[in-house]
Amino acid sequence: MGRYQEVYRRSLEDPEGFWAEAAGALRWRKRWDRVLDKASPRRPRWFEGGALNTCENALDVHVDAGRSDQLALVWDSAVTQATARYTYRELRAEVALFAGALRRLGVAQGDRVLIYMPMIPQAVIAMLACARLGAVHSVVFGGFAAHELAARIDHATPKVLVCGSCGLEPGRTVAYKPMVDKAIELAQHKPERVVVFQRPQLEAGLTADRDLTWDDAVKGAQPAECVTVQAGDPLYILYTSGTTGRPKGIVRDNGGHAVALKWSMQNIYDANPGEPFFTASDIGWVVGHSYIVYAPLLHGCTTILYEGKPVGTPDAGAFWRVVAQHGVRTLFTAPTAFRAIRREDAKGAFIEQWNPTRTLRALFLAGERCDPETLHWAQERLRIPVVDHWLQTETGWPIVANPIGLEKFAVKPGSATRPVPGYDVHVLDEEGRDQPAGQNGAIAIRLPLPPGNLVTLYQDEATFERAYLARYPGWYLSGDGGFYDEEGYLSIMGRMDDVINVAGHRLSTGAMEEILASHPDVAECAVVGVDDALKGEVPVGFVVLKAGVAREEAELCAELVRLVRERIGPVACFKTAASVGKLPKTRSGKILRGTVRKIADGVAWTLPPTIEDPAALDEMARTLGKLGYPARKK
Repeated sequence: MGRYQEVYRRSLEDPEGFWAEAAGALRWRKRWDRVLDKASPRRPRWFEGGALNTCENALDVHVDAGRSDQLALVWDSAVTQATARYTYRELRAEVALFAGALRRLGVAQGDRVLIYMPMIPQAVIAMLACARLGAVHSVVFGGFAAHELAARIDHATPKVLVCGSCGLEPGRTVAYKPMVDKAIELAQHKPERVVVFQRPQLEAGLTADRDLTWDDAVKGAQPAECVTVQAGDPLYILYTSGTTGRPKGIVRDNGGHAVALKWSMQNIYDANPGEPFFTASDIGWVVGHSYIVYAPLLHGCTTILYEGKPVGTPDAGAFWRVVAQHGVRTLFTAPTAFRAIRREDAKGAFIEQWNPTRTLRALFLAGERCDPETLHWAQERLRIPVVDHWLQTETGWPIVANPIGLEKFAVKPGSATRPVPGYDVHVLDEEGRDQPAGQNGAIAIRLPLPPGNLVTLYQDEATFERAYLARYPGWYLSGDGGFYDEEGYLSIMGRMDDVINVAGHRLSTGAMEEILASHPDVAECAVVGVDDALKGEVPVGFVVLKAGVAREEAELCAELVRLVRERIGPVACFKTAASVGKLPKTRSGKILRGTVRKIADGVAWTLPPTIEDPAALDEMARTLGKLGYPARKK
């Protein structure tokens, strides 16, 4: 029996012993009374009676252990060509001071603080300062439209809002403060104070008697010590991307969250304290919360905070420069970022230029399913372990992965490998029965969920029950579909909504995307199901070509249709494809398949608040029009 199997089996057979051992790696102010309260598996309470402080475990513990001068945070801004470095001692001092400033503004344990900032050190400092006080932070992705920000203000009812004066995109400056002002005007709830970090690129105007600058907030403030909180007390609220109407806020606790993230760093990512860990995401997303801010610092790593893009700031070598210059050992990013890099630098010239594998030990991909072609490209160019793994905003840490810190499994392109210890993952049919190997179904996790997962939805127990627990009693419904193979490898094929019904046949659009991505001229792709009067639904494919490739549209589409027909068969009814310049995505890299489908079906739609480039959606609407599909916008 391999080490993984031994650890995995113990995690399911003896979860209390397993997680008690993991919890021993943290500093507790009061040891728990029970590791797991089993009274309600639907709402497990981990480390009941235990007390700790997450910020203390992320900063003070390392300072007290004599590692004050180790780098904790490195800010690398490709858009300003600036860097900043903070040792653990320096970062703790900055966090304690801003926590003191928040306390002076009336923020106390349990109060909410909304953070609306770009990728700058002050964003991380603000998050940790809230954790230090036992306050609950809610980070909203910088650049969200005012009405979306207003919805989150009304829902979280923050006492204080912390924002940056602006965000920086390639070639443009995005003013944040006007959106904050408009959002507060629209919201019923009014934050008592607004703290503005003034960036030199754009100074924001202040509203008298409400706003103050970051510098004025900390001037004369007394550093705050860590406040003891219960393990089950909330650490943060994170609203899921793409939310419209009533926001859906994931609530994360302090105790289980810290235990799970700390455990994951060594066992999943094979990361060691002191090593640079680079997660190319945004703090507005769960990956940023978990693997830019909390997990690396809890583990004593050096976390890299990157302000820039995978391409265009200035080129497709941006990530490799960061890795090389900062000695990064582990890189974690989204498959969509790698597809963009591959598209611009198919031959890997920038990889050769920067030689990132002098230090880089492993690459982890998550956010969307990694197509085999991109995985192969990364493996061939880097010659290091490339791990496609799966996590959700709701879980906060991986559900399925190749846990290279425990045991390195052979990579199977298209598969996220195996369930992570703590997760009892099954593939169920519509009646709740286990599907045989090779058969698609709904991915569900047997309750209780392990530590670190969502506790509830903020002020919305009804939706929590309906969305995750009601469909299969005794299980958490992930909303994603997939299948196990004969060797126990799990493939995540995308949202169950992306399974389409073609003349009674349930087909995965993810499987079709995998085929399209194998075409030598295709950089990335998306397949959506659209309404059809005869067959119910039919698939339509969209591809983005590699840089420098020019193809005659009809010829290319014929090749793509032939590929799908050869590998899936006529049953797929795949007859329509088109090339586009760019796929419409959220800023976290998820393709907006649902919105594209609405456009194709002529259903009223709204511009998603998380969209990265609205022009890409406009192009998609025009392309659908040329293909004969209606397009209507709300």
